[in-house]
Amino acid sequence: MVGYHLAAILAGYLLDLCLGDPHSMPHPVRAIGNLIVWLEKYLRPAGKKHATERGERRAGVLFVCLVLLVTGSVAGAILWISRLGGIWIQTVVEAVMTYYLLAARSLRDESMAVCRKLEAGEIEEARYAVSMIVGRDTKPLSEAGIARAAVETVAENASDGVIAPLFYLAIGGPLLGWLYKAVNTMDSMVGYKNDRYLHFGRAAAKLDDLVNLIPSRLAALLLIVSAYLLRYDGKNAYRIWRRDRRNHKSPNSAQTESACAGALGLRLAGDAWYFGKLVPKPYIGDEIHPIEPQDIRRVNRLMYGAAGIMGIIALVVRGVILFL
Repeated sequence: MVGYHLAAILAGYLLDLCLGDPHSMPHPVRAIGNLIVWLEKYLRPAGKKHATERGERRAGVLFVCLVLLVTGSVAGAILWISRLGGIWIQTVVEAVMTYYLLAARSLRDESMAVCRKLEAGEIEEARYAVSMIVGRDTKPLSEAGIARAAVETVAENASDGVIAPLFYLAIGGPLLGWLYKAVNTMDSMVGYKNDRYLHFGRAAAKLDDLVNLIPSRLAALLLIVSAYLLRYDGKNAYRIWRRDRRNHKSPNSAQTESACAGALGLRLAGDAWYFGKLVPKPYIGDEIHPIEPQDIRRVNRLMYGAAGIMGIIALVVRGVILFL
């Protein structure tokens, strides 16, 4: 049984590296997103004009509980039903669930679309491409700003989209992996500190901070190891990580960004526009050289290196847990 479970994780991991997200097929994360939209409408009706701060926060807590309940129930039911079909069906189902959890190939493909447009001198097309993968306003971005946004997205999502899902798969299997994915999806949709979500999205944002505390730091360390293995500046990656890993309002976002900034000799972050407002942010890293489109390729190599190391760790840890 241990071998089949490990084979499922390995198969799902390899499927992600080879195929990425299947845009022509339904994706479970979209189903979670639809659930989030529906629950928000139900718990926060559009015509509700006199909501209190306390009421918004209570609704946000209920919202989080319901999303996790539905996601956990559906994932658990799928796993239970698959066991009734025998070991081969169970393995295939777990492999597919693992495949849908990971985003290494998709992260690379989407960011490299930005890189190719920049290299071709197609700035407006590059701006549109980066708008598909970032939450900030992209209209004010210069050519260097577009490249920087893409690098930052790969660096940050190396944890959220690759290392963290593998971490939770390793310790709790696909069920815990999908509960993590639900938390991460909630944060990406309602975890903003704007007028609409400041109170309602607070519970989702805080829970996302909590579940990413360990994975984000693990991801940073793996990126540093990857920098050494790929002969980037591993020493500087560690130095900048130690210095700048707290240069963000989130306790987790700067962990991986600082490691990548140091490895590539870049200065990342700084002020950015969100929903038409300029948000002041500290810089991360030192500008040893100006950012260029090739840095998007380099950060993807770092991300893939960290993903490879984490894949091995996940298999070992999962194997030990199942064996015990």
